[in-house]
Amino acid sequence: MKKIVCCILVCIQMITFLTLPCWVQADSPADPGELYAKSACLLDGDSGRVLWGKEENTALPMASTTKIMTCILALEEGKGDEIATASKNAAGQPKVHLGVHEGQKFYLEDLLFSLMLESHNDAAVVIAEHIGGSVEGFAEMMNAKAAEIGCEDTHFVTPNGLDKEDAGGAHHTTAADLARIMRYCVRESPQAERFIAITQTPSHSFTDLEGQQSYGCTNHNALLSMMDGVVSGKTGFTAKAGYCYICAVESNGRLFIVSLLACGWPNNKGYKWKDTRQILSYAGDSYIYRNVLKEPVSDSVPVEGAVYPWGKSSSPVEMAIEEKRDDGEELSLLLREDEAVQVETNIPKRLTAPVYAGEEVGKVTYKLYGKVCAEYPLVCKEDLGEATLPWAIGQVVQVFFLRIPGRVGAEMAD
Repeated sequence: MKKIVCCILVCIQMITFLTLPCWVQADSPADPGELYAKSACLLDGDSGRVLWGKEENTALPMASTTKIMTCILALEEGKGDEIATASKNAAGQPKVHLGVHEGQKFYLEDLLFSLMLESHNDAAVVIAEHIGGSVEGFAEMMNAKAAEIGCEDTHFVTPNGLDKEDAGGAHHTTAADLARIMRYCVRESPQAERFIAITQTPSHSFTDLEGQQSYGCTNHNALLSMMDGVVSGKTGFTAKAGYCYICAVESNGRLFIVSLLACGWPNNKGYKWKDTRQILSYAGDSYIYRNVLKEPVSDSVPVEGAVYPWGKSSSPVEMAIEEKRDDGEELSLLLREDEAVQVETNIPKRLTAPVYAGEEVGKVTYKLYGKVCAEYPLVCKEDLGEATLPWAIGQVVQVFFLRIPGRVGAEMAD
């Protein structure tokens, strides 16, 4: 009887295991597997290349992940010790809010902690009105910055991510664009270091400028305590957007950026953490830096109208060309094992004299999925003169009168 019971229990455990969501796949999987998020993107934080995506170009609302743009613009356009005053509009923003009152004054830096740690909607509006003059003016700045960064389908209407429309359309982005914005915040912005410092801060306390009210903020980016290497992150939620998340994580010299949109609705607040860790696990297992440079190109090309020194002519005259790049140079790209670059060599069929050492005559191009990663010039290795009348006279003078071996060069071709 005991053996029968044990067998039944084993069968139940096997059935339960087989019916669970398959979060872990074999080594080097083709993708992260099944996700809760409707839209997701994995971006190489160094190159900006989209490594993997799930409907990553689908336009969706992004809730409070919007605030990474609000924060970086405030850091770039303002100073931390500037004084920002709360308007009636700011004081009327819905929860989650700091609870500001009309006319209340704050240091801009304190409001940035309120914005990024607690995701306060009123703090976002105070910041926007201070930097842009109005919410509408600040939205114009946000959209201009999005275009500068290279976003392809993003439109900002609010500084806090609350759902709203204007003449340009609904407040939205894509998972790919959101990842691009985070990459700008932590890699390219002149205020990247300050942005990272704010978003990594566990907690922050401050008062209004009059010292009448005290406030405390706690960081809601739980990934900071879940794993090492977290550089930055921001959560978001509205009834329309669902749970959203954006983060940047360093792992063994690689910077991965993960964005999630529409990653569940209540009561599934934890879906975004599962999806994020699953994508990061896939990224860490699948992508490594590889030096993709090939052996330098070395070839020869016929040169029309060219001559060698007297007595050393050949037909046809050829010119040695070589690839010009620094010794020991590397072209390191973050690639999966099954990915390879395409190398295109553009060498002319012939050249026309005169040609000069170091003259660029072609190029070698490295491409990945059709996009140029690097280009290197092909140059002539030596001088070759042209068989002109002045050159011929000069050769005769040297050989028959001066008894000096002829030598062709750029200076004789003149």
